[in-house]
Amino acid sequence: MKAVIQRVRKSKVEIDGEVKGEIGVGLNVLVGVGQEDTEEDANWLAAKIAALRIFNDNDGVMNLSVNEVKGDVLAIS
Repeated sequence: MKAVIQRVRKSKVEIDGEVKGEIGVGLNVLVGVGQEDTEEDANWLAAKIAALRIFNDNDGVMNLSVNEVKGDVLAIS
């Protein structure tokens, strides 16, 4: 299982002109899943992504997680 993670101010997924998912501040995650990947792998990756400290704190230091900034996650397989 692989993931490409990007901080975003907003993100959305459109299919045939119809919005299927949309978020404000948060993480846009492109997820690649292999046949050998398990639910346990997915849970581990989700927890790891949620804990990443990639948002700036009040001092401008990347020290906050998506949970701490009350952000959203848009996961796209």
